[in-house]
Amino acid sequence: MRKLEVFGPGFGVPDPSLFCMKALVLLKMAGLDYEPVICDPRKTPKGKAPVLHDDGEVIADSTFIRWHIEKKYGFDFDAGLTDEQRGVSWAVEKLCEDNIYWAGLYERWMVDENFKAGPVKFFESIPFPMRPIVAAMVRGQLKRNLWGHGLSRHSRQEIVRIGNQGVDAISQILGGKPYLMGDEPKGVDAIAFSTVAAVLCEHFESDMLGHATAKANLVAYRDRCMELWFPEMAG
Repeated sequence: MRKLEVFGPGFGVPDPSLFCMKALVLLKMAGLDYEPVICDPRKTPKGKAPVLHDDGEVIADSTFIRWHIEKKYGFDFDAGLTDEQRGVSWAVEKLCEDNIYWAGLYERWMVDENFKAGPVKFFESIPFPMRPIVAAMVRGQLKRNLWGHGLSRHSRQEIVRIGNQGVDAISQILGGKPYLMGDEPKGVDAIAFSTVAAVLCEHFESDMLGHATAKANLVAYRDRCMELWFPEMAG
């Protein structure tokens, strides 16, 4: 049995990590059975999730998981797409992972109210004397990562504006279609859905949430994909 290391459902979404959600959807799209197991990032090859264990192979990172599925099982997530659509799909994937994701990370981890409402819960298994110390260390590391990325050199208002511009782009590409590239879900929908679901997560206060909620096609897209891949959480 394949095993996929993830963080598990939380805050009203299938996984707090959009990369874990992406990997879950990819396995579902390819029709591959798997067992989700709770991840300890300290013990993973790259210090993060998701990680797929498949018949002795260990594949870390959602993109490499996709490529592994395509190579080992011959599943084409972009079947039927033109070269142009494949190019747009990859560009959207990078927009989600290298832009909107970081804006959302800032909103959840660097805004005190959101941190207390969400990420602080990740440290509940740590004994109390060490819990606030470890939480501060992890938060500090993420702060340095955000600074290195360049995003946190902007004000919160500017960061939200950047995130909202990415949300607008997904809405514009989706238009009135059921899925990003047309009538059927493709590989790009794994990350696009995960990103939209994360932004629309009502557990956190953010202007990005209000901005995305005003996009009727994104809300309908989130609901459509949730019903398809995670019906137990739909509605």
